[in-house]
Amino acid sequence: MSWLKEVLGTEKAIIAMCHLQAMPGDPYYDREKGMEWVLEKAREDVEALQEGGVDAIMFSNEYSLPYLTRVRCETVAAMARIIGELKSIIRVPYGVNCLWDPIASLDLAAATDALFIREIFTGVYASDFGLWDTNCGEVVRHQHEIGAERVKLLFNIVPEAAQYLAGREIESIARTTVFNCRPDALCVSGATAGSATDPAVLRRVKETVGDVVVLANTGCRRDTIEGLLNIADGAVVGTTFKYDGKFENQVDKARVRDFMEKVRDCRGK
Repeated sequence: MSWLKEVLGTEKAIIAMCHLQAMPGDPYYDREKGMEWVLEKAREDVEALQEGGVDAIMFSNEYSLPYLTRVRCETVAAMARIIGELKSIIRVPYGVNCLWDPIASLDLAAATDALFIREIFTGVYASDFGLWDTNCGEVVRHQHEIGAERVKLLFNIVPEAAQYLAGREIESIARTTVFNCRPDALCVSGATAGSATDPAVLRRVKETVGDVVVLANTGCRRDTIEGLLNIADGAVVGTTFKYDGKFENQVDKARVRDFMEKVRDCRGK
């Protein structure tokens, strides 16, 4: 049995994304609507996700485009305020993701009692955000320094909008990441949020790492989730839960409920 059952309450867990609207410091922040509007949109999405039956929620600054690899203080502060104000209505396990900064994600998790973070912890990439470097050893040491040892680390080993500088097979990346860094889970992604995770790549990773949790990280849909869960231990789901399945829209409770009914059918087989 994986840690998913203990921490998230079920195997084959579905972690739903709560994409926060642009916040202070973000290029597309709406100053007239202000933080109260951002908070209200997050509240509506959390309630729709929970009523739709998801297993867990991950809060991310998805609309902080274009992303930073060193997130600024105002973003972490705004996210902490939102999660803090929503804690009284959150009924499922939750995690956080400050795109794309693992130190900031850990700091936010420690401040908000989040149970997991998802980040790019390892590798060097050519990306849309420039040359993207990491320092996993430093991040894990910071995790222990701030008392966040209990926070599960979900390693995205196929970063969105980026490619390894060195030509490495995914099996090699998965194998050495597990040996050197001891991730709690490996996330396998498509090219961007909403882009399908390649089942063949997902299978290659899972066959390589055995008992380590592997998650399908992007582009899961109702018509593909059964096949993905036959390979992976769970999935992170965002865009498909939104009205018309569009990234820029809010969460559609009916789409969530329909998707989760399919997931429960898969679990029962």
